[in-house]
Amino acid sequence: MPSHQLPFDPIEEARRHWEERWSEEAATEMVAVTSIMRVHQILMARLNEELEPFGLTFPRYEALMLLYLSRRGSLPLGKIGERLQVHRTSVTNIVDKLEADGLVRRVPHEEDRRATLAEITAAGRETAQRATAALNAAAFGIDALAGEDQEAVTALLRALRVDAGDFADGA
Repeated sequence: MPSHQLPFDPIEEARRHWEERWSEEAATEMVAVTSIMRVHQILMARLNEELEPFGLTFPRYEALMLLYLSRRGSLPLGKIGERLQVHRTSVTNIVDKLEADGLVRRVPHEEDRRATLAEITAAGRETAQRATAALNAAAFGIDALAGEDQEAVTALLRALRVDAGDFADGA
């Protein structure tokens, strides 16, 4: 909850201004995007708050879980970037912090001497389990939506992801 709650919805106020200056269609588009961006901010704040006791941020949690769920508990740094869809600089920063906290370690790739793997440690596995339990208990911050609404949001946003070429759509 923000420290200062506004007495009005600023996104709806922006809609009113948009409709006066442009069109209802443009206002609808702007309000949809602005709403998504605001919810992203809200969810990141909620998730980071839940993860703070574990020394994690949501991006670090995602990387840790990627390793936790991988078959070998390790992945090349480049593969982590691909799977998380982030720049390699971000992966380096994330792995640096996880490594400094003893949750992952860098190890040489067995077959490719040019590649480095990030490997989850026992402490990383334990932290991943505890952090996931906390996020599951907090409904990942979206408990204001019923299960069917959560599925509807996922389906709606999937269309945008497919349109952006986020992944190969086999559905």
